Amino acid sequence: MPILNVREARVTGACQLWLLFSDGAQGTVDLTGELWGQIFEPLNDPGFFALGRFDAEARTVVWPNGADFAPEFLRERLKESSGRVAERPNP
Repeated sequence: MPILNVREARVTGACQLWLLFSDGAQGTVDLTGELWGQIFEPLNDPGFFALGRFDAEARTVVWPNGADFAPEFLRERLKESSGRVAERPNP
């Protein structure tokens, strides 16, 4: 089985990311309720969350404080939040 990774990512709102995965799945992931603990709590600030960016080397979304999420974790949240493939957002 191929390794899952994120191919594209955009912050679309407070605690929300639009993601395109290497398996072709895409959609919005809502991380509300997942942002706890020392490394993730700063992401509750919408201004700081907005600093999230796709990192081609890590192949996931990263933040300046070192926070990131495993692609598998994000993919599972996509299943839970949308249940279907969503359209790409306008840049």
